[in-house]
Amino acid sequence: MGEGEIEVDSIEQIAIQDITHQLAIESGFLGVIDLLKVAKHGPGDKVYLIRFHYNPSSKTR
Repeated sequence: MGEGEIEVDSIEQIAIQDITHQLAIESGFLGVIDLLKVAKHGPGDKVYLIRFHYNPSSKTR
């Protein structure tokens, strides 16, 4: 990646049960188990879905 910024679109607290196969696929994983292997830390009491995108045209500050 060249210069640019990561821009947060939304942050939403969800339940761990809300992590579906489709959400895992959209997030770049093969499935829920693969997502949790990377993303789960601790008991999973607080789970956040953070949607973001890369903006290559933004200049870094």
